[in-house]
Amino acid sequence: MKTKGLASAIVTAFAVPAALWLAAPAVAQPAVQARPAAMAASASTTPQAVAAHYAVLVHANYEDARQGAVALQKAIDTFAAAPSEAGLLAARKAWLQAREAYGQTEAFRFYGGPIDNDDGPEGRINAWPMDESYVDYVVDAPTAGIVNDRKVAITRKSLAALNERDGEENVATGWHAIEFLLWGQDLSETGPGNRSFEDFVDGKRPNADRRRQYLKVVTSLLVDDLGTLVKAWAPRQANYGAKFARGGNESLRKMLVGLGSLSRGELAGERLEVALASQDQEDEHSCFSDNTHRDAVTNAMGIQNVWLGRYVRTDGRVVEGPSLQALVAARNPQLAQRTTAQVAASVAATEGIQAPFDREIVGAKDAPGRLRVQKAIDSLTQQSKDLVEAAGAIGITRLTLVNPE
Repeated sequence: MKTKGLASAIVTAFAVPAALWLAAPAVAQPAVQARPAAMAASASTTPQAVAAHYAVLVHANYEDARQGAVALQKAIDTFAAAPSEAGLLAARKAWLQAREAYGQTEAFRFYGGPIDNDDGPEGRINAWPMDESYVDYVVDAPTAGIVNDRKVAITRKSLAALNERDGEENVATGWHAIEFLLWGQDLSETGPGNRSFEDFVDGKRPNADRRRQYLKVVTSLLVDDLGTLVKAWAPRQANYGAKFARGGNESLRKMLVGLGSLSRGELAGERLEVALASQDQEDEHSCFSDNTHRDAVTNAMGIQNVWLGRYVRTDGRVVEGPSLQALVAARNPQLAQRTTAQVAASVAATEGIQAPFDREIVGAKDAPGRLRVQKAIDSLTQQSKDLVEAAGAIGITRLTLVNPE
Protein backbone atom coordinates (compact mmCIF):
# COMPACT_ATOMS: atom_id res chain seq x y z
CA MET A 1 0.00 0.00 0.00
CA LYS A 2 1.43 3.27 -0.93
CA THR A 3 1.19 6.89 -0.85
CA LYS A 4 3.58 8.49 -3.29
CA GLY A 5 6.30 8.52 -0.65
CA LEU A 6 5.92 4.81 0.02
CA ALA A 7 4.69 4.04 -3.45
CA SER A 8 7.07 4.96 -6.16
CA ALA A 9 10.25 4.82 -4.41
CA ILE A 10 10.94 4.00 -0.95
CA VAL A 11 9.60 1.43 1.27
CA THR A 12 12.99 0.95 2.87
CA ALA A 13 12.09 0.77 6.53
CA PHE A 14 14.94 -0.79 8.44
CA ALA A 15 16.95 -0.37 11.60
CA VAL A 16 20.13 1.59 11.11
CA PRO A 17 22.45 3.64 13.26
CA ALA A 18 21.04 7.12 13.74
CA ALA A 19 24.03 8.67 11.99
CA LEU A 20 23.03 7.00 8.73
CA TRP A 21 19.71 8.87 8.81
CA LEU A 22 21.60 11.98 7.82
CA ALA A 23 22.40 10.46 4.43
CA ALA A 24 18.76 9.98 3.51
CA PRO A 25 17.78 12.34 0.61
CA ALA A 26 12.67 14.53 1.23
CA VAL A 27 -8.72 28.57 5.65
CA ALA A 28 -5.07 28.06 6.97
CA GLN A 29 -4.04 27.82 10.58
CA PRO A 30 -1.17 29.99 11.82
CA ALA A 31 2.10 28.27 12.65
CA VAL A 32 2.55 27.58 16.34
CA GLN A 33 4.97 30.01 17.95
CA ALA A 34 7.45 27.93 19.90
CA ARG A 35 8.41 28.81 23.45
CA PRO A 36 12.11 28.79 24.33
CA ALA A 37 13.29 25.25 25.01
CA ALA A 38 14.54 26.11 28.48
CA MET A 39 11.08 27.31 29.48
CA ALA A 40 9.53 24.06 28.32
CA ALA A 41 11.93 21.86 30.28
CA SER A 42 10.57 20.37 33.47
CA ALA A 43 11.77 17.75 35.92
CA SER A 44 8.30 16.21 35.77
CA THR A 45 8.59 15.56 32.05
CA THR A 46 9.19 11.84 31.64
CA PRO A 47 9.18 9.52 28.62
CA GLN A 48 5.92 8.05 29.92
CA ALA A 49 4.30 11.48 30.20
CA VAL A 50 5.43 12.48 26.71
CA ALA A 51 4.15 9.25 25.17
CA ALA A 52 0.82 9.54 27.00
CA HIS A 53 0.32 13.13 25.84
CA TYR A 54 1.24 12.18 22.27
CA ALA A 55 -1.63 9.67 22.30
CA VAL A 56 -4.00 12.46 23.37
CA LEU A 57 -2.71 14.79 20.65
CA VAL A 58 -2.95 12.10 17.95
CA HIS A 59 -6.54 11.31 18.90
CA ALA A 60 -7.52 14.99 18.78
CA ASN A 61 -5.95 15.46 15.34
CA TYR A 62 -7.58 12.34 13.87
CA GLU A 63 -10.91 13.40 15.39
CA ASP A 64 -10.61 16.75 13.63
CA ALA A 65 -9.68 15.01 10.37
CA ARG A 66 -12.73 12.77 10.59
CA GLN A 67 -15.01 15.69 11.42
CA GLY A 68 -13.67 17.47 8.34
CA ALA A 69 -14.42 14.40 6.25
CA VAL A 70 -17.96 14.24 7.68
CA ALA A 71 -18.49 17.87 6.67
CA LEU A 72 -17.19 16.98 3.22
CA GLN A 73 -19.59 14.03 3.08
CA LYS A 74 -22.54 16.29 3.87
CA ALA A 75 -21.52 18.73 1.13
CA ILE A 76 -21.13 15.91 -1.37
CA ASP A 77 -24.47 14.33 -0.45
CA THR A 78 -26.16 17.70 -0.96
CA PHE A 79 -24.42 18.18 -4.29
CA ALA A 80 -25.20 14.66 -5.52
CA ALA A 81 -28.89 15.07 -4.69
CA ALA A 82 -29.16 18.11 -7.00
CA PRO A 83 -25.94 18.88 -8.91
CA SER A 84 -25.24 22.58 -9.41
CA GLU A 85 -22.27 24.89 -9.80
CA ALA A 86 -22.79 26.24 -6.29
CA GLY A 87 -22.99 22.73 -4.86
CA LEU A 88 -19.78 21.68 -6.59
CA LEU A 89 -17.96 24.76 -5.29
CA ALA A 90 -19.21 24.02 -1.77
CA ALA A 91 -17.94 20.45 -1.98
CA ARG A 92 -14.54 21.65 -3.21
CA LYS A 93 -14.32 24.12 -0.33
CA ALA A 94 -15.17 21.35 2.15
CA TRP A 95 -12.42 19.15 0.68
CA LEU A 96 -9.84 21.92 1.05
CA GLN A 97 -10.89 22.63 4.63
CA ALA A 98 -10.81 18.95 5.59
CA ARG A 99 -7.28 18.55 4.23
CA GLU A 100 -5.96 21.10 6.75
CA ALA A 101 -6.40 18.77 9.70
CA TYR A 102 -5.54 15.61 7.81
CA GLY A 103 -2.24 16.98 6.53
CA GLN A 104 -1.01 17.39 10.09
CA THR A 105 -1.69 13.71 10.86
CA GLU A 106 1.05 12.63 8.44
CA ALA A 107 3.51 13.01 11.35
CA PHE A 108 1.91 9.91 12.93
CA ARG A 109 3.08 7.56 10.18
CA PHE A 110 6.12 5.44 9.30
CA TYR A 111 6.43 3.35 12.47
CA GLY A 112 3.80 0.70 11.83
CA GLY A 113 1.01 2.29 13.85
CA PRO A 114 -2.73 1.94 13.13
CA ILE A 115 -2.51 4.14 10.01
CA ASP A 116 0.13 2.15 8.14
CA ASN A 117 0.68 -1.25 9.72
CA ASP A 118 0.04 -4.32 7.55
CA ASP A 119 -3.73 -3.86 7.91
CA GLY A 120 -3.75 -0.06 8.11
CA PRO A 121 -5.98 2.06 5.86
CA GLU A 122 -3.32 4.58 4.72
CA GLY A 123 -3.28 3.27 1.15
CA ARG A 124 -7.06 3.70 0.92
CA ILE A 125 -6.95 7.15 2.49
CA ASN A 126 -4.13 9.08 0.87
CA ALA A 127 -2.45 7.05 -1.90
CA TRP A 128 -0.87 9.12 -4.69
CA PRO A 129 -0.02 9.85 -7.43
CA MET A 130 -3.06 8.48 -9.21
CA ASP A 131 -3.71 7.49 -12.78
CA GLU A 132 -6.94 9.43 -13.09
CA SER A 133 -8.02 7.41 -16.13
CA TYR A 134 -8.38 4.45 -13.76
CA VAL A 135 -11.37 6.23 -12.18
CA ASP A 136 -12.99 8.37 -14.89
CA TYR A 137 -12.60 9.90 -18.31
CA VAL A 138 -9.63 12.06 -19.24
CA VAL A 139 -9.13 14.39 -22.16
CA ASP A 140 -7.75 11.72 -24.50
CA ALA A 141 -9.89 8.82 -23.25
CA PRO A 142 -13.56 9.82 -22.97
CA THR A 143 -14.79 6.36 -21.93
CA ALA A 144 -11.98 5.47 -19.52
CA GLY A 145 -12.29 4.43 -15.92
CA ILE A 146 -14.41 2.57 -13.43
CA VAL A 147 -17.12 5.19 -13.68
CA ASN A 148 -17.66 4.41 -17.37
CA ASP A 149 -17.55 0.62 -17.04
CA ARG A 150 -21.06 -0.35 -16.07
CA LYS A 151 -19.95 -3.94 -15.52
CA VAL A 152 -18.12 -2.81 -12.38
CA ALA A 153 -20.24 -2.38 -9.27
CA ILE A 154 -19.64 0.84 -7.37
CA THR A 155 -19.70 -0.29 -3.76
CA ARG A 156 -17.43 0.24 -0.76
CA LYS A 157 -16.20 -3.34 -1.05
CA SER A 158 -15.48 -3.16 -4.77
CA LEU A 159 -13.71 0.21 -4.65
CA ALA A 160 -11.56 -0.88 -1.71
CA ALA A 161 -10.62 -4.03 -3.63
CA LEU A 162 -9.84 -2.06 -6.79
CA ASN A 163 -7.61 0.42 -4.98
CA GLU A 164 -4.02 -0.05 -6.23
CA ARG A 165 -4.95 -3.28 -7.99
CA ASP A 166 -2.41 -4.13 -10.72
CA GLY A 167 -0.40 -0.97 -10.04
CA GLU A 168 0.30 1.56 -7.30
CA GLU A 169 -1.03 4.41 -9.43
CA ASN A 170 -4.39 2.67 -9.83
CA VAL A 171 -5.80 4.72 -6.98
CA ALA A 172 -9.54 4.22 -6.60
CA THR A 173 -10.23 5.59 -3.12
CA GLY A 174 -9.26 8.30 -0.69
CA TRP A 175 -8.63 12.02 -0.73
CA HIS A 176 -7.17 12.15 -4.22
CA ALA A 177 -9.88 10.09 -5.90
CA ILE A 178 -12.40 12.48 -4.39
CA GLU A 179 -10.25 15.42 -5.43
CA PHE A 180 -10.17 14.23 -9.04
CA LEU A 181 -13.92 13.72 -9.13
CA LEU A 182 -14.50 17.24 -7.79
CA TRP A 183 -11.95 19.12 -9.90
CA GLY A 184 -11.15 16.88 -12.86
CA GLN A 185 -7.82 17.02 -14.65
CA ASP A 186 -5.73 20.14 -14.13
CA LEU A 187 -5.24 21.36 -17.70
CA SER A 188 -4.49 24.96 -16.70
CA GLU A 189 -1.12 26.54 -15.99
CA THR A 190 -2.64 29.18 -13.77
CA GLY A 191 -5.29 27.34 -11.77
CA PRO A 192 -6.71 23.96 -10.75
CA GLY A 193 -8.93 21.57 -12.64
CA ASN A 194 -12.30 22.85 -13.74
CA ARG A 195 -14.69 19.92 -14.03
CA SER A 196 -18.25 21.00 -14.85
CA PHE A 197 -21.07 20.16 -12.47
CA GLU A 198 -22.86 18.87 -15.54
CA ASP A 199 -20.63 15.78 -15.40
CA PHE A 200 -22.96 14.73 -12.58
CA VAL A 201 -26.23 15.60 -14.35
CA ASP A 202 -28.16 12.84 -16.10
CA GLY A 203 -28.37 13.51 -19.82
CA LYS A 204 -25.46 15.96 -19.81
CA ARG A 205 -22.60 13.46 -19.47
CA PRO A 206 -22.66 9.65 -19.90
CA ASN A 207 -22.76 7.70 -16.63
CA ALA A 208 -23.50 10.76 -14.51
CA ASP A 209 -25.45 8.51 -12.14
CA ARG A 210 -22.37 6.35 -11.57
CA ARG A 211 -20.20 9.42 -11.08
CA ARG A 212 -22.52 10.65 -8.32
CA GLN A 213 -22.58 7.19 -6.75
CA TYR A 214 -18.80 6.87 -6.91
CA LEU A 215 -18.31 10.23 -5.21
CA LYS A 216 -20.70 9.35 -2.39
CA VAL A 217 -19.33 5.86 -1.82
CA VAL A 218 -15.67 6.82 -1.82
CA THR A 219 -16.33 9.64 0.63
CA SER A 220 -18.25 7.32 2.94
CA LEU A 221 -15.29 4.94 2.89
CA LEU A 222 -12.92 7.78 3.79
CA VAL A 223 -15.08 8.79 6.77
CA ASP A 224 -15.13 5.22 8.06
CA ASP A 225 -11.40 4.67 7.59
CA LEU A 226 -10.66 7.84 9.54
CA GLY A 227 -13.12 6.62 12.16
CA THR A 228 -11.03 3.48 12.71
CA LEU A 229 -8.04 5.70 13.50
CA VAL A 230 -10.05 7.78 15.96
CA LYS A 231 -11.04 4.57 17.76
CA ALA A 232 -7.48 3.23 17.74
CA TRP A 233 -6.30 6.28 19.70
CA ALA A 234 -9.42 7.03 21.77
CA PRO A 235 -8.67 7.69 25.47
CA ARG A 236 -9.69 5.31 28.25
CA GLN A 237 -9.97 2.37 25.87
CA ALA A 238 -8.02 -0.89 25.57
CA ASN A 239 -6.56 0.08 22.20
CA TYR A 240 -3.34 1.01 20.42
CA GLY A 241 -3.26 4.45 22.02
CA ALA A 242 -3.32 2.96 25.53
CA LYS A 243 -0.48 0.61 24.67
CA PHE A 244 1.50 3.47 23.12
CA ALA A 245 1.02 5.61 26.23
CA ARG A 246 2.70 2.89 28.31
CA GLY A 247 5.52 2.37 25.81
CA GLY A 248 8.15 4.62 27.37
CA ASN A 249 11.34 4.95 25.33
CA GLU A 250 10.06 2.67 22.57
CA SER A 251 7.16 5.04 22.02
CA LEU A 252 9.57 7.98 21.95
CA ARG A 253 11.57 6.13 19.30
CA LYS A 254 8.44 5.70 17.20
CA MET A 255 7.58 9.39 17.54
CA LEU A 256 11.03 10.39 16.30
CA VAL A 257 10.90 7.84 13.48
CA GLY A 258 7.64 9.43 12.33
CA LEU A 259 9.07 12.95 12.47
CA GLY A 260 12.34 12.05 10.78
CA SER A 261 10.79 9.94 8.03
CA LEU A 262 8.22 12.61 7.17
CA SER A 263 10.74 15.43 7.42
CA ARG A 264 13.45 14.12 5.11
CA GLY A 265 12.27 11.03 3.29
CA GLU A 266 8.67 11.92 2.53
CA LEU A 267 8.16 15.69 2.60
CA ALA A 268 11.57 17.02 1.59
CA GLY A 269 12.28 14.02 -0.62
CA GLU A 270 9.25 12.48 -2.28
CA ARG A 271 6.90 15.45 -2.14
CA LEU A 272 9.25 18.33 -2.91
CA GLU A 273 12.61 17.11 -4.22
CA VAL A 274 11.18 14.65 -6.74
CA ALA A 275 8.82 17.25 -8.20
CA LEU A 276 11.56 19.88 -8.27
CA ALA A 277 13.84 17.52 -10.20
CA SER A 278 11.21 16.36 -12.71
CA GLN A 279 9.37 19.69 -13.08
CA ASP A 280 6.37 17.46 -13.79
CA GLN A 281 2.86 18.25 -12.57
CA GLU A 282 2.25 14.51 -12.19
CA ASP A 283 4.72 14.48 -9.28
CA GLU A 284 2.83 17.01 -7.17
CA HIS A 285 0.70 15.79 -4.31
CA SER A 286 -2.72 17.45 -4.78
CA CYS A 287 -2.42 18.15 -8.48
CA PHE A 288 -6.11 18.42 -9.39
CA SER A 289 -6.99 21.09 -6.81
CA ASP A 290 -3.62 22.90 -6.79
CA ASN A 291 -3.52 22.43 -3.02
CA THR A 292 0.01 21.01 -2.91
CA HIS A 293 1.45 24.12 -1.27
CA ARG A 294 -0.91 23.63 1.67
CA ASP A 295 -0.05 19.93 1.88
CA ALA A 296 3.57 20.94 2.47
CA VAL A 297 2.64 23.47 5.15
CA THR A 298 0.34 21.15 7.08
CA ASN A 299 2.88 18.32 6.96
CA ALA A 300 5.52 20.65 8.40
CA MET A 301 3.05 21.82 11.05
CA GLY A 302 2.39 18.20 12.01
CA ILE A 303 6.08 17.74 12.77
CA GLN A 304 6.06 20.92 14.84
CA ASN A 305 2.95 19.78 16.72
CA VAL A 306 4.61 16.57 17.87
CA TRP A 307 7.93 18.20 18.73
CA LEU A 308 6.23 20.88 20.87
CA GLY A 309 3.46 18.63 22.20
CA ARG A 310 1.01 21.30 21.07
CA TYR A 311 -1.86 21.07 18.57
CA VAL A 312 -4.39 23.76 17.72
CA ARG A 313 -7.67 22.04 16.95
CA THR A 314 -9.95 23.06 14.11
CA ASP A 315 -12.27 24.85 16.53
CA GLY A 316 -9.36 26.75 18.11
CA ARG A 317 -8.96 24.68 21.27
CA VAL A 318 -5.35 23.95 22.19
CA VAL A 319 -4.10 20.51 23.16
CA GLU A 320 -0.82 20.96 25.02
CA GLY A 321 1.34 18.85 27.30
CA PRO A 322 4.69 17.11 27.90
CA SER A 323 6.82 17.15 24.76
CA LEU A 324 9.91 15.82 23.07
CA GLN A 325 11.20 19.38 23.17
CA ALA A 326 10.97 19.41 26.97
CA LEU A 327 12.70 16.05 27.31
CA VAL A 328 15.59 17.18 25.14
CA ALA A 329 15.77 20.56 26.89
CA ALA A 330 16.28 18.81 30.21
CA ARG A 331 19.41 17.15 28.77
CA ASN A 332 20.65 19.75 26.30
CA PRO A 333 18.86 23.12 26.34
CA GLN A 334 20.89 24.55 23.46
CA LEU A 335 20.10 21.60 21.19
CA ALA A 336 16.40 21.78 22.07
CA GLN A 337 16.31 25.48 21.31
CA ARG A 338 18.18 25.01 18.02
CA THR A 339 15.87 22.19 16.93
CA THR A 340 12.78 24.20 17.88
CA ALA A 341 14.02 27.13 15.81
CA GLN A 342 14.77 24.87 12.83
CA VAL A 343 11.33 23.26 12.98
CA ALA A 344 9.74 26.73 13.00
CA ALA A 345 11.97 27.72 10.07
CA SER A 346 10.71 24.71 8.09
CA VAL A 347 7.10 25.70 8.65
CA ALA A 348 7.93 29.23 7.49
CA ALA A 349 9.80 27.92 4.44
CA THR A 350 6.86 25.77 3.34
CA GLU A 351 4.54 28.72 3.86
CA GLY A 352 6.76 30.60 1.41
CA ILE A 353 5.94 28.18 -1.43
CA GLN A 354 3.39 29.84 -3.69
CA ALA A 355 0.42 28.39 -5.55
CA PRO A 356 0.13 26.85 -7.98
CA PHE A 357 2.93 24.47 -7.04
CA ASP A 358 3.23 23.15 -10.60
CA ARG A 359 4.46 26.62 -11.62
CA GLU A 360 6.87 26.91 -8.68
CA ILE A 361 8.87 23.87 -9.81
CA VAL A 362 9.48 24.87 -13.44
CA GLY A 363 12.19 27.03 -14.93
CA ALA A 364 15.90 27.53 -14.50
CA LYS A 365 17.66 26.50 -11.32
CA ASP A 366 17.58 30.07 -10.04
CA ALA A 367 13.92 30.72 -10.85
CA PRO A 368 12.22 32.32 -7.82
CA GLY A 369 9.71 29.51 -7.38
CA ARG A 370 12.36 26.81 -7.56
CA LEU A 371 14.45 28.67 -5.01
CA ARG A 372 11.47 28.82 -2.65
CA VAL A 373 10.93 25.08 -2.93
CA GLN A 374 14.65 24.41 -2.51
CA LYS A 375 14.69 26.56 0.63
CA ALA A 376 12.01 24.34 2.15
CA ILE A 377 13.91 21.20 1.17
CA ASP A 378 17.12 22.53 2.72
CA SER A 379 15.36 23.51 5.93
CA LEU A 380 13.64 20.15 6.28
CA THR A 381 16.93 18.36 5.60
CA GLN A 382 18.71 20.29 8.36
CA GLN A 383 15.72 19.67 10.60
CA SER A 384 16.11 15.92 10.14
CA LYS A 385 19.75 16.17 11.26
CA ASP A 386 18.73 18.13 14.34
CA LEU A 387 16.06 15.54 15.16
CA VAL A 388 18.64 12.75 14.96
CA GLU A 389 20.85 14.68 17.37
CA ALA A 390 17.89 15.30 19.65
CA ALA A 391 17.08 11.60 19.66
CA GLY A 392 20.64 10.84 20.70
CA ALA A 393 20.41 13.35 23.53
CA ILE A 394 17.62 11.32 25.14
CA GLY A 395 19.33 8.00 24.55
CA ILE A 396 17.72 6.90 21.29
CA THR A 397 20.50 5.96 18.89
CA ARG A 398 18.85 3.46 16.56
CA LEU A 399 15.91 4.46 14.40
CA THR A 400 13.77 2.73 11.79
CA LEU A 401 13.69 4.96 8.74
CA VAL A 402 11.92 5.45 5.47
CA ASN A 403 14.32 6.69 2.81
CA PRO A 404 13.58 7.99 -0.69
CA GLU A 405 15.42 6.68 -3.70
